[in-house]
This record gives sequence, C-alpha cells and structure tokens, in this order.
Amino acid sequence: MKKKKVNLRDLDPKEHQGEHSHDDGHNHSSAAEVSNFKTYLPAIFSFLMLITGIAIDYFDTFPFFRGWVRIIWYTVAYIPVGFPVIKEGWNSIRNGDFFTEFFLMSIATLGAFAIGEYPEGVAVMLFYAVGELFQNAAVNRAKGNIKALLDARPDEALVYRNGDFVSVNPETVEIGERIQVRVGEKIPLDGILLSEKASLNTAAITGESKPDTIAKSEKIYAGSINLDGVIEVKTNKEFKDSSIARILDMVQNATARKSKTELFIRKFARIYTPIVVFLAIGLTFLPYFFVDDYVFRDWLYRALIFLVISCPCALVISIPLGYFGGLGAASRNGILFKGASFLDAITKVNTVVMDKTGTVTKGVFKIKEVVNKSAFAEAEFMQYLMAMEEQSTHPIAKAILEYKADGADFEATEVSEVAGKGLKGTVNGKQVLVGNKALMVSNGIEVPSETDTIVESIVMVAIDKKFAGYVTIADELKEDAHQAIKQIREAGISKIIMLSGDKDSITQKVSKELNIDWAKGGLLPEDKLTEVEELKKKPDTTVAFMGDGINDAPVLAASNVGIAMGGLGSDVAIETADVIIQTDQPSKIATAVKIGRSTRKIVWQNIGLAFGVKIIVLILGAGGLATMWEAVFADVGVALLAIFNAVRLQKMKWG
Repeated sequence: MKKKKVNLRDLDPKEHQGEHSHDDGHNHSSAAEVSNFKTYLPAIFSFLMLITGIAIDYFDTFPFFRGWVRIIWYTVAYIPVGFPVIKEGWNSIRNGDFFTEFFLMSIATLGAFAIGEYPEGVAVMLFYAVGELFQNAAVNRAKGNIKALLDARPDEALVYRNGDFVSVNPETVEIGERIQVRVGEKIPLDGILLSEKASLNTAAITGESKPDTIAKSEKIYAGSINLDGVIEVKTNKEFKDSSIARILDMVQNATARKSKTELFIRKFARIYTPIVVFLAIGLTFLPYFFVDDYVFRDWLYRALIFLVISCPCALVISIPLGYFGGLGAASRNGILFKGASFLDAITKVNTVVMDKTGTVTKGVFKIKEVVNKSAFAEAEFMQYLMAMEEQSTHPIAKAILEYKADGADFEATEVSEVAGKGLKGTVNGKQVLVGNKALMVSNGIEVPSETDTIVESIVMVAIDKKFAGYVTIADELKEDAHQAIKQIREAGISKIIMLSGDKDSITQKVSKELNIDWAKGGLLPEDKLTEVEELKKKPDTTVAFMGDGINDAPVLAASNVGIAMGGLGSDVAIETADVIIQTDQPSKIATAVKIGRSTRKIVWQNIGLAFGVKIIVLILGAGGLATMWEAVFADVGVALLAIFNAVRLQKMKWG
C-alpha cells in the first residue's frame, strides 16, 4: 500500500491561525485573543439585545416597544446568530441535503417569529450558536496534542554546504547531508547522531517529558529539542518522511477512521431527521381532525418545540468529539491510535499475544557470564574470543566486543565461517574455534556437561584443540516488563501469550519470570501468524498482538488489534499496526485499553443523556406541557452537557 506523503505546511489553515515567521514582530497570543473575541461578538450582541428586549417586555416601561419596533428589535437580535445557520441550511439544500440540523433550527426559529414568539426564536438560535462556540473550543482543546506537533515542526535547518553551515528550509535538505543543531533548537530531520552524545527533549513525539540521552551513531528524530551543547546529525530521511511528519499524518487521518458507533449515529441522524420533520407536520395538522377546540397557532407552536427538541446536535457533536478526545488523550500518553474504530476495538480485547525480543526485552544482548577454563587469564581468554568476533556482524558478536579487556588487541587471520555453527581461524599463531556445541563436537572437542543446562545463548571457545571456556549472552528485560504484565491483567485481559523467534528454552524462561500464561519459542514469522489465526478461531476471542513492527508485520496485520512497540522509527509499524506505542514501553498497552474504555464509556453516557432527555421533553412538548425554553434546554443544554462530558477525557489520568 502506498503511503500518503504529508507536507506539514499544507495542513488545515485553522491550525495555523495567528502563526507567523520568527522575525515578523507580531504578538501571536494577542492576535489569537483578538480573533477569539471577534468570534464571540455576534453571540454577545444577540445576548445583550435579547436580555434588553425581555426586560422591556417584562416591565412594560416603554410604550413605543410594540408592533414593528418590537419585531425589528428581535430581528436585529436574531440576524447575527441566525443568518449563518440559515445560510448553512440553504447551502445544504442546494447540495441536495434537505434534512440537516441547520434546516431544523431555521424552520423552528422562523416559525416562532411567524407566530409572534420572538424572544423564543432568538433564544433558540442564540443558544445554538453558543453551543457551537463551546463545541469549537472543546475541539480545539482536544487538538492540543496535534497543535503541539505543529509547534514542534522545525522551521529551518543549518546544513553544511560549501565549507560552512547555512540556514535553509528543511524541505530542501537531502539524505546524507550534515546538519548542525544548537542548544534549544529543534532537530529538523531524522538522522544519525555524529556527535559523541546528545540530551534531547522528545516530549512532542513520544509524550515523555524526561530528557533522553542519545549516544553517537544512534538514531535521532525530527521534532526533538536539543538540550545540551551543539550537535551534528547526518540526515537519513527527507523532511516529508521524517518521524514528526508521519506521526502528524497518522493523528490527522485518525479522525477519518470512524468507529461503528459514530457511523451508526450519522446514518441514524439521516433517517431520524426527516421522520422528525414529517411528525412535526403531522403534529400541526392532524389534531384538526380529532380535537374539537383546534387552534392552529397552538399546535404549530407545539410542532416547533418538537423540531427544536428533536434536533440531533447533541449526538452529532458530542460523539465524534468524545472519540477525538480519546485520540488526543492517547497521543498525550505516547500512544497513537490510527482511528476511532481501534479505540473501540481495543476495549473488546481479551487475549494479548506478545513477541519477546524488542517487546518485553530491550533487544540488546549483553554478556551475562564469562567462564574461563583455559590456562590464560580471563582478559587474555577474552582477547582470543574478541579477535574472532571482530570478523562477525552478528548481534551476539557486538555484545562480546563491548567487553573491556586490558592489554594489546589480538588479531585474527584465516577466519572462515562454518554455516550454522560458528567461526574458525588463527589468533597469535593458535588455532581458535568460536561457536556452538555442534562446532566443538564436529572438531572433536569435548564439551563439559554443565553447558547442557544453560538456557541463555552460549558462545564456546576452543584454543589449539582444547576447550577453553564459554560466554553466556542474554537479552535484558525492559524496566517496566513486570509492571506491564501486572497492569494488563488488572485491565481485565484474561489471557497473555508469548510467541518468539528466539529458542524455546529462553522464551520459556522469560515467560515464567513474567508470569505469562503460555509461551512458545523457535517460531518463524509465518509460524506466529498461524498461531494467532488459530487463536482467533476460538469463540469469544479478540486478539491483540504486540511486536516490534518489523519482522512481525504479518501478525500485526492479521490480529484484531495490532500494536507496534517502539514503532517511531519503523515504516513497517506505521503502515501495518493499528496502535503505535511511541515510548517503547509495554506497560502502555494497559493504558491504551483504559483510554479506549474511558472513551467508550463517555460516548455511551452522551448517547443515553441525549436520548433520555429528548424523549421526556418530546412527550411533554407534544402534550403542550413544555415551552420553547424547555426545548432549548433539551437541545442546546444537552449538547453542552455532552460536550463538557467529552472534554473530561482531556483531564483524566490513566496510571
């Protein structure tokens, strides 16, 4: 599937209001405040006009405030808040969409004017406008994390060209160029650190506030802020493919992937609204045939109340806002959902399947034990081993080479690889074998029986046809691995399984240490896929798979919810997984489940609130027991309550 490329400068202009270049001299916050005040002006004007008109009506102190003067007064109060809605309704009708909330509001308020209920007509439209303003404020708050990403967008890059560092647009920097980043500046592009070390604030892209220390030759991501000293970076991606661009693209696009609840409500509103319009028409005219003292004005008033009450604003506004709030809250916690549908899906997960290496372990091998059975000192024994491993690119070789041995380095010659067994060669005139037990046995070397019970990866050494010793290599558990399993169980996940490509003995040991229900090692990616497919066939089983997002791509795609650990630098993770854990912490899985459940709970609270209140007031309105003021509460009041409820997601904590 071809990835959509994103230019951060082409995003929704609403996100950039009040944004200028660094040297334009404008006060950004003041401009935003002025813009916000102008947004509220129509509602403030209408409110003052309405309150003044009601006061004059109530006290009846101005005799002239009758007839056309009163009509003009309330019309002037109505226009600032009513005209935009009527215009929107008209545009919808021109596009073939008759039955919208704008159409309902327009008919109800113009009808109120037609029967002389001017204050009610203004009030309905005023409170609807206020509801829209609150909705926009809530959405802007929910978009705070996306705005933080936009703020993290680098504006310039100091690139080395023609013997000097020059400031250029990051979009013009090519892969392989050298850039310089000063203290307090943002990393403009993804790359490899050329300096010895760097201290970075990665909060904008990982959600982690604590500084991150990066060593030379390690990856570095765009959007991070350099905290200490001038550093240099060699770029390895174009600006449009940088981590910040991909994350922003994913968060922006997440709102397009609707949940089933959201899609149902939208479809429901399209059927529900025309039904309401025809019921209102029926409520106006049908009583003529059944009621003796039928008064057209009274039944029209009831129908108008019916229209206002039945407007689906609370549902149409608050449900997407609830999901958007959940997506934003997850992003703030270093978790990226690819869509609202996955916020729903993760709440149904009852089986978590996890990879081992890179998921609950760091994926970095380290020497656990050195057992020297030779006549040499340990440092000299390790020099023989290291001289041979310098010829290998295997991750285990890298771990061995981190050993600090005193004395001059030995040099290996005539090194050859024995497929599937190890290396043989000459070091300081001695014949050296480095590898597994099979290599030793095939060369007639007797191996101590104690090695048979060792679970960890083992590298054996023979010098001049004699067994010299061995080194055990182990991967380290992540700091929060134990906490992750505990929290996943506390979140109500009934079954935790580990599937790993590492040898089964190591997988079983890690599984036992973490108290995992069932584990299997020695699996190829296709074997993991088969296991997950079998699990999915079991009744009432919803599977989430968490892996490193690289070699586990097929399983991530096949599971009900695919979760990529540390997927920030992995294109495969971004493409395949449904959820990305940016901080590389398995304990975030439980947080993701809790956020999904909180979001779903709030969405259903809003649905229950909207339907419950509306049904009660609809019955009262049809019976003539509710006025337009109750209708306003049932519509706009419920919408506001639902919005405030959805905004709670922004303040919740998920430990």
